[in-house]
Amino acid sequence: MDEQTPTPIKRDPFSTLGFIGEVLRGIGATLGLGILWALEIVRDRFFKLLDRLNFRPRRKRAGAFPPGRPKHRSVA
Repeated sequence: MDEQTPTPIKRDPFSTLGFIGEVLRGIGATLGLGILWALEIVRDRFFKLLDRLNFRPRRKRAGAFPPGRPKHRSVA
């Protein structure tokens, strides 16, 4: 087995502006995850309400386009 000598790790200290930037980045990530968590709670409660009201899912598949013939548009 070859034993390697550990290489020392050199750290560059943060500048004041860099430190503030890292703190703001952490706050933004925390807020973003908190918003996602809150939206997940709202979504869960909405679907529980639909279950309680006994709403069934759509039988007919919803399409992106309305039924009938498409309108022909003139090119100007």
